[in-house]
Amino acid sequence: MSQYTAAPFADRSAVLLDFDGTIANTGTFIMRCAREALIECGYPREAEGDLHSLIGPPLCNGFADLCHQSLEEGIRITEVYRRIFDGDMSPDYYPVFPGMRELIAALHEQGRRVAVATSRLETTACQMIDSLNLPPFDAVVGRLEPGRDTKAESIRDAMAQLGATIDDSVMVGDRFHDVRGAHEQGIPCIGIYTGAADEGEHERAGADFAAHDVAELAWALGVEL
Repeated sequence: MSQYTAAPFADRSAVLLDFDGTIANTGTFIMRCAREALIECGYPREAEGDLHSLIGPPLCNGFADLCHQSLEEGIRITEVYRRIFDGDMSPDYYPVFPGMRELIAALHEQGRRVAVATSRLETTACQMIDSLNLPPFDAVVGRLEPGRDTKAESIRDAMAQLGATIDDSVMVGDRFHDVRGAHEQGIPCIGIYTGAADEGEHERAGADFAAHDVAELAWALGVEL
């Protein structure tokens, strides 16, 4: 924060939040389901790689990259993963990060519009959000198959649903995919470190601000918690 003398994004009236790893701590649950899916698909545990890499990108791409396989194989693994995930899905497995409920509520109190822009399937994202007793969002935008494939497209459509312009908007996310997607749409991105990203990932991706907890994120947005 030392490079700023005032909150850099206090004037942004539309705040877009990633879901996994930003609003909710889904990492452990994602990796458990991913491990089970890989085993079921015939991949030995010792060859599973860094499962943290699955947190952020569309899963079919994440599995393809993780296993050094084709996108078609990534889609096959993703189908198994979704069956496992949906069967076990419980809010006990994806708690909201401390302070995030209060931040969302405070943004609404300031009259700002708040949306979720995620690479997760939109139907699943809505189900998970509904189970978490969060303040209401003005829009929840996720992956559609077919029709909306990338993080940049989710950000674009979230802005459209909010009626927000480039000058109105700021994105918040926990992986470099969020930074890249936001910049592709011409808006700044705050990277927040919650556990999935390696130290320095947001800075290397060109994040406009890096927060190490919700308190720093709130400061950057001009919110007092």
